[in-house]
Amino acid sequence: MRIHKEGFQIIFFTLLGLLVVNIPLQYFFETAWYTQAVFVISLLLFITVVQFFRHPSRNTPIQEEYVIAPADGKVVVIEDVEETEFIKGKCRQISIFMSPVNVHVNRYPVTGKVVYQKYHPGKYLVAWHPKSSTENERTTVAVATQFGTVLFRQIAGALAKRIVCYAKVGDHAVNGKEFGFIKFGSRVDIYLPLESKVNVTLNQKTVGGETIIAYLN
Repeated sequence: MRIHKEGFQIIFFTLLGLLVVNIPLQYFFETAWYTQAVFVISLLLFITVVQFFRHPSRNTPIQEEYVIAPADGKVVVIEDVEETEFIKGKCRQISIFMSPVNVHVNRYPVTGKVVYQKYHPGKYLVAWHPKSSTENERTTVAVATQFGTVLFRQIAGALAKRIVCYAKVGDHAVNGKEFGFIKFGSRVDIYLPLESKVNVTLNQKTVGGETIIAYLN
């Protein structure tokens, strides 16, 4: 199992902290029941942190009209909305919620040229809150494709307080390739041209980099 580079520092300091707690307990109170309990809890905590930063390989179906799931998770929104930040018009929105147990690598949903990228500081409402798209900490990226502009937004949740986005204006985006990471539970919104054909349903599970969530027309 590969570990994402964003997790190296957190995993190191988590391990260091757990060792600081456990080594003295094992040395002075080796036979005490609570020493063993602390060790088991520490081990479970460390495994949980490590699994959060796992970075599995994915086999992306490459076609320029495919819109690929940018994240593992569950589809929580499919609706037509007004996008006011960059596209400034009606779009078809698909939102994917990532729980703390999902892989949190974010991948480009489409192929094209990055024409917009902006980070917004904000609140930390739960990621499924309707206002999280516009009020939470978030990063917006727009990619110009031959079928129109596709915008997607990394949104922090109640636990996620650090969004990492590698996309820069002028970059060549390829669907399925990594563009960012969100630490702990969060959400990704995708805004598509109205002519796009949605290929998922509400509450459907998605696999980032593999599930085709829509087709561009």
